[in-house]
Formats: sequence, C-alpha cells, structure tokens
Amino acid sequence: MYRKRKQVIRKQSSASQMFFLKDEQLRSIFGKQTIDTIKKREHRYIMKNSVLYPITNRYRMALSLDGMWQFQFDPKSCGLSENWKDGLPSPISMPVPASFSDFFTTGSERDYCGDFWYQKDFFVPETAQSKVQLRFGSITHRAIVFCNGIEVARHEGGFLPVVADVTDVVRCGAVNWVCIWVNNDLNESTLPCGTHNVLSSGRKIVKPYFDFFNYSGIQRSVYLVMLPAESIQDYEVSYTLDGADAQVDYKVFCEGAGEISVQLLDAENKLVAEANGAEGALCVQNAHLWQVRNAYLYTIVIVLKKDGLPVDEYRERIGIRTVEIRGTKILINGKSVYLKGFGKHEDFDILGRGFNWAVAKRDFECMKWTDANCFRTSHYPYAEEWYQMADEEGFLIIDEVPAVGMMRSTHNFAAAGTGQYTYFFETPTVPELLKNHIQQVKEMMARDKNHPSVFAWSLFNEPETTSEYAKDYFTKVFEAARTLDPQNRPLTGAFEKNSAPDKCRCYQLCDFICLNRYYGWYISGGAEMEEAEVKFRAEMDKWAAKKLNVPFVFTEFGTDTLATEHKLPAIMWSQEYQNEYLAMNFSVFDSYDFVQGELVWNFADFQTSEGVMRVNGNKKGIFTRQRQPKDAAFTFKRRWESLPLNYKGE
Repeated sequence: MYRKRKQVIRKQSSASQMFFLKDEQLRSIFGKQTIDTIKKREHRYIMKNSVLYPITNRYRMALSLDGMWQFQFDPKSCGLSENWKDGLPSPISMPVPASFSDFFTTGSERDYCGDFWYQKDFFVPETAQSKVQLRFGSITHRAIVFCNGIEVARHEGGFLPVVADVTDVVRCGAVNWVCIWVNNDLNESTLPCGTHNVLSSGRKIVKPYFDFFNYSGIQRSVYLVMLPAESIQDYEVSYTLDGADAQVDYKVFCEGAGEISVQLLDAENKLVAEANGAEGALCVQNAHLWQVRNAYLYTIVIVLKKDGLPVDEYRERIGIRTVEIRGTKILINGKSVYLKGFGKHEDFDILGRGFNWAVAKRDFECMKWTDANCFRTSHYPYAEEWYQMADEEGFLIIDEVPAVGMMRSTHNFAAAGTGQYTYFFETPTVPELLKNHIQQVKEMMARDKNHPSVFAWSLFNEPETTSEYAKDYFTKVFEAARTLDPQNRPLTGAFEKNSAPDKCRCYQLCDFICLNRYYGWYISGGAEMEEAEVKFRAEMDKWAAKKLNVPFVFTEFGTDTLATEHKLPAIMWSQEYQNEYLAMNFSVFDSYDFVQGELVWNFADFQTSEGVMRVNGNKKGIFTRQRQPKDAAFTFKRRWESLPLNYKGE
C-alpha cells in the first residue's frame, strides 16, 4: 500500500516521468524555458503568494485537504538525501490539523525532536483555474514543501501561513501528491527560542526557553486553492470617523492588470457604499460601528474586471472602528475601554495545538460567561479562525508574534525577578534572529491587519531588556513594525519582573506597557502574601513616579491551582489561595488610574515540558484544561460584571 510514490506515478503517465529525470534530460525533452520555469518555482516562498483566507465562489475554489495524512519520523535526518519527497518508505496515519505528540503512548514519540514528514495524495480537477496553490495555515516550526517531488516552498516560523504556488507542477485531472519535510528543533536564531540536549542514546530532546509544550506538526487547516490568472492578492482598510459617518480607506493589490470595483454591504447585504480603483474611499453614512462585545460587521466585496467582465471576486467581513492611545486611556471609537480577559494558549487534550472549531466555540462561551472582553494570543499568532470569531463576538485581541524565550533559561518563569542576566542579545546569533523576528512581524501583520478585533500588536514576551544591546535590537523591531500596519495600531510587548522601572531599557518603545507580575506566587508567595503586596505597590509607585502618561495593562498574573485542592487556612495550590492572591492583585490594580487592563494568566490549564514545578502542565488556568471552571472563574465573573466598560475612563 505504501510503495514508493515514484513507482506508482511512473506507471500512470509517461509525461509525469519529468519529475524524476535529471535537469539535462528534462530540457532535452520539454525545452529549456519550460523546465527553467519549473525550477524557479522551487524557490517561491510564502510572502510571494496571497495569504488571504481561502474562500470559494464562481471565480475561485478552496478545497479542504484536512483529514488523515501519512506521517513518518526521520530521526537520522536522512529523508532529504534519500528522496522521501518521492514517497515515504514506512509511514503511519496522522490527523491534520493536529499536533502529533499526544496521539502516541511512548515518551520518545511524544517528546520527539528533529525531522519528520507528512504526505498526502490530492486530486486536481480538469476544470482547475489558471493558478493552483497549496495553503497551510501553519507548519511548526520550519518546512520544505514538495509537490510531485519538486520543491515548491520553504518557510521558517511555525504559526503563520505557508503558501506554495504549484501551478507548474500539478497535473490536472489526475492524482498528485504533496510531501513535507518538517523540523521542530529550537535554537537561538529563530522564534520561539530554545535549545536541545542529546541523550547518551543519541536521542534529541528539546529544551524550550519558554513554559509551554513544544507542540508541532501541521496544526492548522490545509487547502488546495484554485485562482484565476488575474487575481486579487490582498487588500487593506483603515477608518476615519466624522460624527455619525465613517470613511473606509482601502487599497487592493492584484496579480495582473484589470479594473477594480469595491462595494460595502451592511449586515442585511444592502449596498451602503461603492468605489472604483485600486485605491480609494468608501463613505458610509450613519455608520454602524464595531463595538467591544457588541460587534457589527459589514462585508467588503472586491471585484477584479478585465475588458469589462469580472474575472475574480473576494469578499470578507470587516468592522468599522478606530483605535487610539490618548494619555493613560485606551480608546475604541473614541471611548475609553478597560481590558478584562485572559492570556491564552492554543492547547487542548489530544489535539495539542491543533485548531478545532468546537474548542474555540467553548472557549468563547466561557470567556463571555465571565464578562471578559479581551485576550492576548500568547505567545504566537493563533489560527485565523480565532480572529474571525473574535470579530463576530466583539472581543479585542492583542496579537503577539512568537518572540518568546529571549532569555537563556529553561525555567524563565522562575528566573523572573531574580536579576538573572544571560547575555542573550550579545551573541553571534542575534543578526539572524533579528531578521527572522522582523519577517514574522511582517507576516503576522500581513495576515491579521484587517481584523477589527486586533487592536494592538505585541512584539515580544518577557525578553531580557536591561542592556543597550537589547534596546538596539528591539528599536530595530519596532521601527520596522511601525511601517507595516495601515491602521497604525499601538505597539507593545510584555515585560517580566527583571524589566524593572529603574533597569528596563525598552519600555519607552511601547505605546502602552504590558507587565507580567507574580507577586504572591514566584515572589513572596504563601505565608508572605502581605509582603508581596508591599513589594508590588513599591514597584508600581516607581512606575507612577516616572509620569509616563501611557496605559499599563497586566498581561500576566496568577497562581498554579489544583481544581481538587481546598484548604483553610489557604495554602499555595489551593483554590482558596488563588482567590486570596487575586483579591490582593485587584486591590493593587484599582489603586492606580494608569492601570487600564487585567489579563489573567491563564484562561485554562495547559501542557508544558516536564519539571518538578509542573504537575502535568501549568495549572494557572481559571478553567481546567477541559474548560470547566475553578472557583476563581466565579471570582472573575463577579468582578468583571461589576466593572463598567469604561472603568477608570473619562
């Protein structure tokens, strides 16, 4: 059943032999120009192709390739040299989308670090459009994509789309195959950061510089996308409010020449504005605004015409809203908003980090029940479907690039506040890391720029920020980011305890400041709770003395808590202690007007690497990993329902 794919295809069609002949033989058979065109396609990378979310209409088609794929570990890294791209020698079945780790029953497979492969057959219809693409929502962490044995894309970064143009290599009206080399190792030149150890047996195990499990694989949906030759590649929108009216400025980017028309439809599909040209403005009278927890979505319809006839169309739901930082306030549509919500993870039993609509639905219902209005995509961009649901539900999102682990510590959560300095930004890997960092910021903003739910970009989580080396590094990241967003949304990053007000060199780069603080847990926990509050207020007084006149948001605070543990008097890990800790933190938050948000860590318990400080993962969830409430969930519900949306506002 699993014979070498090369042998099977040779029997099907003599023309398909072109994929297995040497370049000289190919040129003699098909001509130099044709084969050179195919070879050039081997080096097309993601940003040369559209990352618009796949849709199907009369001009374009998106066919899901989700389901059971073939899968094989490659611990000796021999797959590339042995041409596994032509067919995996001994594969097993593997669901896509999903992480691979939690399907296995042995530790060596669950914790696998190194090369591995996926493969799947797919059929391209005879009626396929002029342009054919394979679109992966993500491949974690790096990948080379082969179609019919020919390299069509490679990508670094595990949380953003990989799009491969396969027009010149697929056979229409026939079965084709895609084979993907993937690697999930960690290092200090890519994001997220980490390293690995090699055991005496030769087995490699990953050592993350971050506190979540290194789930990997094809964790988001895969589509076969068919487009016309002249097609819409991308668009961007920005908004201006004028009393009850609004102006929607737009730009459309296409491949090929043609005329462009743009329409805006309301929620009842009635036309409210239209314009012509690749760049223009849509004037909306009595505009319905996208409000926090009260979303209103319009539909933008972009049509590309050639010789007066439509050749492509793309439509998507957008929300009219503005974002502004004014003094210490966060303003949505000119009105102050206090952020209430969660740091999250894409994490669930068995699925790992694989996207699942049912899990997403449950998460939003739980967040709505607590009266939350915001979450951070800690610590990487999530699957696109999360943003679509947030758009519909009126949730705000702080969208975070996977710049986590920029401190040389496998227990960075415990190192925070100890003053540890690891010279992270003083090593030879920094130039390559910076290049990758900026590229992933570009890709994140390119993908997510039109979502009304995204109101801010987070460019790092808990790096070392106390040196001039770090300041120089992040200055370059922020300067690049400020050129990329058509809506000029605020930029921020999350600072850990070592980034103290008298030591941090990077907080000045942020439009608002995000603090991750664990006074009462990692700092002066347990019987020292009252001392924790003294230390917490002392730090906040130092921030206040700086008179920065910007909002502060607590993007992490919390305690590990076992859902089964109750204790009076309270002790650490009990639910009573979690509530006492929260009461202390709320008291501090309420004491400072410039504190404009609280995103607890974490929405739900999640998996981490093994360790003596982790009992089958991180237990700081307000909900269990199965999305059932701990006592603290009711505490948050009572508090957040009592706080108005404009708490501490004008």
